[in-house]
Amino acid sequence: MRTHRTVYGDPWHNTPDFNEQLYVALKQSPWWMVSIAIHVLVFVVAGFLYQQEAQAEIEKQVVIETSDLRSDETLEEPPEPLQPPVSDMPIEEPPIKDVEVSDHVEEDNDLPSDDTLGDDGMSDAPFKGPANNNLIGWGGAAGGAYGRGEGGNQDLTTGGSQITERAVEDALKWLAAHQSPGGQWEAATFHRWCNGKPAAGGPDGAGKAHYDVGVTGLALCAFLGAGYTNRGQHPFAKVVSKGLRYLKNVQDAEGCFGARATQHYIYNHATASLAMVEAYGMTGSPLFRGSAQKALDFIALARNPYFAWRYGVRPGDNDSSVSGWMMMALKSAKLVIEDAVRRGKPVPLVIDEEAFDGILAWVDKMTDPDTGRVGYIQRGGMPARPQEMLDRFPGDRSESMTGVGVLARVFAGQNPKASEVIRKGAALCAALPPTWNPDDGSIDMYYWYYATLAMFQVGGKPWATWNARLKTDIVDHQRQDTTYCLYKGSWDPIGPWGPDGGRVYSTALMAMCLEVYYRYPVFVGTSR
Repeated sequence: MRTHRTVYGDPWHNTPDFNEQLYVALKQSPWWMVSIAIHVLVFVVAGFLYQQEAQAEIEKQVVIETSDLRSDETLEEPPEPLQPPVSDMPIEEPPIKDVEVSDHVEEDNDLPSDDTLGDDGMSDAPFKGPANNNLIGWGGAAGGAYGRGEGGNQDLTTGGSQITERAVEDALKWLAAHQSPGGQWEAATFHRWCNGKPAAGGPDGAGKAHYDVGVTGLALCAFLGAGYTNRGQHPFAKVVSKGLRYLKNVQDAEGCFGARATQHYIYNHATASLAMVEAYGMTGSPLFRGSAQKALDFIALARNPYFAWRYGVRPGDNDSSVSGWMMMALKSAKLVIEDAVRRGKPVPLVIDEEAFDGILAWVDKMTDPDTGRVGYIQRGGMPARPQEMLDRFPGDRSESMTGVGVLARVFAGQNPKASEVIRKGAALCAALPPTWNPDDGSIDMYYWYYATLAMFQVGGKPWATWNARLKTDIVDHQRQDTTYCLYKGSWDPIGPWGPDGGRVYSTALMAMCLEVYYRYPVFVGTSR
């Protein structure tokens, strides 16, 4: 009987299962075919497993992210995080890369600072009111950390007037007119420029060219002291910006401003440092922080161990004049640091803290305890004079180093009301108030600047008497003739240091005297 076969087979017939058929097929296949089949199978299985795992991870992420989104919609606004208590230890601010200053006038929107500033880069706190600022160089009136209003909007309740303010504004207009296109003020050849353009037949009063960096620092301090920075819409913003850029461009790798061509280069560095530190302190801008820190580093490098400064880097000898200018820059930096710590901010600058002990030690060494007079390089001695100026401007017509000494003691925290040596020094200065007499050797603008700062700190009757003479013998002798491109707004460079600094020096220094009412706070022991 013939057996009928179909493709479906016979369901009642006992046929081999899949495994048995596979075994027979493999047994009958050549070995190389079996090897290929096994490898193909392994790759297929591995690919399948990887695809399943990736799909599971994607689904997991989608679930998590969707869950987070849904939960945010139902949660209330999280509470304000608790602020950690402010530590007594200063917080070091990380170093920043120095940046280039451009002609662009900084606006508030350009600033990386965390502080909220008002118009023109000033504090937006109300300016009138009790003093709450103890930063040197930023006024003694209200107005937050930098309590100095824009020029023409100052607190004059400590002895100033609209007359003194007008004199400051005229001085700044003269300085702005004679800034060179490179941003500096040229001590010897400032007359070549009028409002950034070459000019012929300019004013006289030339100084010496190697003081360009120093008088540039003083000119910038005059603008900054009146509240004008490189920010805002005021007419001097670009002037200040160009001047600061010039200083940055002449700063060397060690931090020194300007060439070290003469032994007096240290004066250039000191006044330029004061300007750069003030610019940083008033703005908080990283444009100036790196340069200010390098300047302070050089001040530390140049100081003699245990004492103070003179010409060059650690020369071994000291004098009260160079040390006074270095003190001004360091004190400004110190108060910027203290303000940052008080507000829980990172410490922005690093200074040589031991320098203040050295300054006071030097001033004590130079002070005659019987008279209170502070000497230049000898205890109770006369101030320095160029040899050719000794007869015309005798040293006994000035108490410039006594003014430095009184100010140094106030900066060190000594109370003018309690200190006998401060009282004696103030009495010496009060006996020689500003007197504009070109014939008797009494004009010494360097002395008037330091003694003005010192007498403001002493206060009382000595300050009232001194201040009255500021308004007559300084304000009344400001040039008001011609135009700003010639003489208007300037002071003739009469005095022992006039031939060195010239008309730029005399004008900047007298403007700084008339800014004393709001430029510096009263530190200790004196009420107005």
